[in-house]
Amino acid sequence: MTVEVLVIALVLGLLFGSFLNVVVHRVPIMMEREWRAQCAEFHGEKAEETQPYNLVVPRSACPHCGHLIAWYENIPLLSYLRQKGRCSRCGVAISWRYPLLEAVTGLLTVLTVWHFGPTGQAALALLLVWGLLALTFIDFETHLLPDSLTQPLIWIGLLANLNGLFVPLEEALIGAVAGYLSLRLVYHLFKLVTGKEGMGFGDFKLLAALGAWMGWKVLPLIILASSLVGAVVGVALILVSGHDRAKPIPFGPYLALAGLLVLFLGRPLMDLYLAP
Repeated sequence: MTVEVLVIALVLGLLFGSFLNVVVHRVPIMMEREWRAQCAEFHGEKAEETQPYNLVVPRSACPHCGHLIAWYENIPLLSYLRQKGRCSRCGVAISWRYPLLEAVTGLLTVLTVWHFGPTGQAALALLLVWGLLALTFIDFETHLLPDSLTQPLIWIGLLANLNGLFVPLEEALIGAVAGYLSLRLVYHLFKLVTGKEGMGFGDFKLLAALGAWMGWKVLPLIILASSLVGAVVGVALILVSGHDRAKPIPFGPYLALAGLLVLFLGRPLMDLYLAP
């Protein structure tokens, strides 16, 4: 693996991290607009006319003053540092999420290319990594795991394994089904016992996607790792920041983190997990 390849991967990751920021910000808004239109249609009302809003239009702008962001204000990490984390017009602080997501995407892109090599397998693995990052940040901010991201990950994972690129197709297919049904069963059992919903349907689809990419054998490890991390973080939030116990904590980010750990460290983790 040459340094030049890793540098190219870093630049690609930083640029795509900037795009993921657009995804994280806009997809929930697009979902809300779609829900409003569906509600209006259900009540026989005319949907409110709005300007086109998607991942391409309108141009990115400051949410506070509406300042249109020029290309030189949108250079990953560098623009944030140059502007000292503030809008160049109104001076309002820019969310820490923007440079963080860019940096994490850049580093994980380098790690993916280094781990899989400059191959087609790495290119497909990057789709999974980038998708998990987008879902993680969306879930943290909105407690949503959009179908527009989870469902394509399921299908891409199954297609990637048609020739056993990551795992045999049989393991991938069973992984997708078992991932979905296992968490759905937990959901219904928890609701039966407590009368409350313990997780959202998006979590089922996210675990199904991880099963489609990495097979059914790693699902117990993913569930165990995500549950442990989620429990530790939840207790820490309650003890340190006084987090309200009745307020739900998103589970998707911990599933995504566990999925990334298994993607890069699957064999050593499985050996450790199965060790007598």
